[in-house]
Amino acid sequence: MDLRTGTPMDVREATLADLDGIIDVHTQARLAYYGAGGLASGSIVNPTLAQEQRVGWTAAIESPRKRVLCAVVEGRIVGIAAMGPPLSDEADADGVGQLYQIHVVPGRWGEGIGSRLHGLFVRYLEDASLSTGLLEVWERNSRARAFYTRHGWKPDGEFRAGPDNSRYICMRLELMPLPAPAATPHAGKVGPDEGLAGA
Repeated sequence: MDLRTGTPMDVREATLADLDGIIDVHTQARLAYYGAGGLASGSIVNPTLAQEQRVGWTAAIESPRKRVLCAVVEGRIVGIAAMGPPLSDEADADGVGQLYQIHVVPGRWGEGIGSRLHGLFVRYLEDASLSTGLLEVWERNSRARAFYTRHGWKPDGEFRAGPDNSRYICMRLELMPLPAPAATPHAGKVGPDEGLAGA
């Protein structure tokens, strides 16, 4: 549901037919947060980066190991997310999934779109029996850092070099383990109030 207008919001798997809409959302979001962090627009949007976007998103959509989601309101893509196995060979792919990107059209920030997409990443981890999520966030993107902190992410102490003498901060989300099944008391014996579920 679009919190501003009450219009239903659909979240679905992306296809190559969504590529232009995905790139548009990605570009708008990059201009907003990198621009707020002091980068010139020419270093954010240029023909070389546009081609890299197209190649990268195409590969993600076509990959059998990655998921790309689109949040759609009235036929327009307003948010996107990409997730899959960890990018680092040092991460345990049997227990870790990576949130590559979440982007929302800047004019729709604060409407719950990012939280909905984040919730689907958590479900992705749960469905794959993965206990840990990884992501990288630009250190100057204070809005994104606050968003992930609210959703339980914590810096793990690792960094990667970013543009303009900045860094990308690595963050980690640890899912709560599922409770163990309750032990059956008095094995082999059933008391007067035991064994009656569903009766």
